[in-house]
Amino acid sequence: MNLRDGVKNADLKVSSETSKLSDIVKDASVPLSKRLKSFNEIIYLEVGETAITRAKALEREFDIRKLYIKFEGDNPTGTQKDRIAFAQVYDALKNGFETIITATCGNYGVALALAAELAGINCHIAIPESYHTERAKEMESVGAKIHRLPGTYEEVVKLSSIMALDRGWYDANPGGKNTQLQIMAYSQIAAEIVKDLGEAPSYCAIPVSNGTLLAGIHHGFMQLKKENLINKIPKIIAASSTQKNPIIQSFVSGLAECIDLDPNKIKETKYNEPLINWHSFDGDEALQAIRESQGFAFNVSDSKLKTMSSLLLKKEGLKILPASTAGLIGLLETYNKYELSNDIYVAIVTAKD
Repeated sequence: MNLRDGVKNADLKVSSETSKLSDIVKDASVPLSKRLKSFNEIIYLEVGETAITRAKALEREFDIRKLYIKFEGDNPTGTQKDRIAFAQVYDALKNGFETIITATCGNYGVALALAAELAGINCHIAIPESYHTERAKEMESVGAKIHRLPGTYEEVVKLSSIMALDRGWYDANPGGKNTQLQIMAYSQIAAEIVKDLGEAPSYCAIPVSNGTLLAGIHHGFMQLKKENLINKIPKIIAASSTQKNPIIQSFVSGLAECIDLDPNKIKETKYNEPLINWHSFDGDEALQAIRESQGFAFNVSDSKLKTMSSLLLKKEGLKILPASTAGLIGLLETYNKYELSNDIYVAIVTAKD
């Protein structure tokens, strides 16, 4: 089965200041402390501080008030994955690695490839051989080497981790020792929301795949509450493709832990691919976050993803990847189902189309 994602190629452009900083980072004769400082400045210049806007046209459409959209498509490769990719490359640089590898179906791979190129680190990307992403061209354009490996995405993660161990490469795959680093990188989204709104929203809606993004944002709000910078933790609204995500299925089934799904029962489409998996690498952390926040979880059909993507373009002028709208759909369904009072609502949309 040959599959393609719905993300279109984008020009991987960075500022002239970033290019100058990259020259410093790549220069092995420069002290490591200065190279790390320069790469940290690149992260500050290029990653995060994404736009949050009030969606007034959607408010009128769905009779809701104070609905905000946090658009992660503003990151350099067009998705939230830049946040964790640049964090992983910084860690690799700090620990003296010359080569980095990850498995991907597209977005994370191109983010890691760009970050590695700016740091002067060799980058290898493993992609399931049955999957075809247009973003592979972008990875190769910034020097990444592509490996087509047999099996599902989850199986290719394991194979690429074995390659990293055998060859002494930095393993940037999800899960394991990388979970905490990636959660911390994503926690910055919560800080940005509070900074821009001046307070925490009552609800924060997030599209779900591996669960790292959700766990990270919840962790960010928890830290802000611990530091007395906010007075409440938003209820997390999680949403993913219908019966194709372990986190959502485990939550709606009332399970204590995130249980794997049967991979033979999962059908990928160009609309749902970024959301689905049979094993969520940070599923337990995400499941716990939904429960601790007294949140909700929803299954969303391909039809609804496609319709909402079209509506966002028509009403708000935003070109959003259909899968990225899952959280927003879940938020609106929560609002209607539970007749929530007018408060502050934030939906994270993770990728541009």
